[in-house]
Amino acid sequence: MDFNVKKLASGAGVFFTRAVQFTEEKLGQAEKTELDPHLENLITRADCTKNWTEKMLRQTEVLLQPNPSARIEEFIYDKLDKKLPSRTTNPELLGQYMLEAAQDFGPETPYGSTLITVGEYQKRLGGAERELLQTSAAGFLTPLRSFLEGDWRTISKERRLLENRRLDLDICKARLKKAKLAEAKAAAAPDFQETRPRNYVLSASASALLSEEVDKAEHELRVAQTEFDRQAEVTRLLLEGIGSTHLNHLRCLQDFAEAQATYYAQCHHYMQDLQRELNKCANAISAPHPPAAVCPDPVSSAFLSGPPSPGAPVSSQSSPRPSTLAMEQTQLPVTGTRKAKVLYDYDAHDVSELSLLADELITVYTVPGMDPDWLIGERGNQKGKVPVTYLELLS
Repeated sequence: MDFNVKKLASGAGVFFTRAVQFTEEKLGQAEKTELDPHLENLITRADCTKNWTEKMLRQTEVLLQPNPSARIEEFIYDKLDKKLPSRTTNPELLGQYMLEAAQDFGPETPYGSTLITVGEYQKRLGGAERELLQTSAAGFLTPLRSFLEGDWRTISKERRLLENRRLDLDICKARLKKAKLAEAKAAAAPDFQETRPRNYVLSASASALLSEEVDKAEHELRVAQTEFDRQAEVTRLLLEGIGSTHLNHLRCLQDFAEAQATYYAQCHHYMQDLQRELNKCANAISAPHPPAAVCPDPVSSAFLSGPPSPGAPVSSQSSPRPSTLAMEQTQLPVTGTRKAKVLYDYDAHDVSELSLLADELITVYTVPGMDPDWLIGERGNQKGKVPVTYLELLS
């Protein structure tokens, strides 16, 4: 118990001495040891990195999850180290409502069948958004949080320790300065008013004490300087690691941009398919002769003009393009072949389309009268329609 009290009193004394030194420095009454210019630049760079990382993290969270209540819930689950329950995205919820409304209105009615078509595509958009959220959280948000909650805390701790070592060094410098001034003053103005031997003994003893005080202050200064230099080196090494952090965040930023590009390409593709489906619905509804014109099933129907389902009503105003394009496209005139690099994976929706794998090279060309958003792709003996948005055309 006595040891703890002494330790506590010693710690309080050190804290008070540092506080006095810090206050005197702020008031201009004490000298301050300046850090190395290179170290100062590293500190400025680290502070800038921390501030902008916090801002980008918060704004990315707002972008991916605009609902503040949902963000608070995610924060609580993250702090409790628990898995966040699966949450339905807004497009998925809208699509589910549309499908339920279609059942009440009648799936055979034009309005009900259109609700089914749009609802299915809304659920696909929601699935793409869910994938974007998961990819962005794992590849971009998590590394930013790891830096702020891990590396930056370590850097901040070492910087505080460096500041304490600097204050201790300046305190030792001030103490040595005072001791030397007192010794010089005693040597410059000796007391000769009394010549009794006792006074000579006292004068010699005082000089010895002052000299001993100077030696002690010099020793403490050397120790403080060594500790300060050691801590400055540790802090410098940690701050130089900010460069590696920038490289890591650069890779994460590229992954985030790629995830966004994939998401928007999928959304663009889905909306183009939805427009084609709605055009088919409009043509079927406006046709006078079919007894019950309904939209094609969005799940089983072709995304483009593919083979019609047996027994399905065919609109008199539909496109005269042959339904067996995948079988007959080799007989149509080719307008020019080019090489193309596949940007994203693509699963064919029917036999007229060609499935794609990211980063592979295929040969593409178009045919007269073909939808400008699609090309004919060839890979070996395989051939089919491919979406332009999934390709990078090469010269």
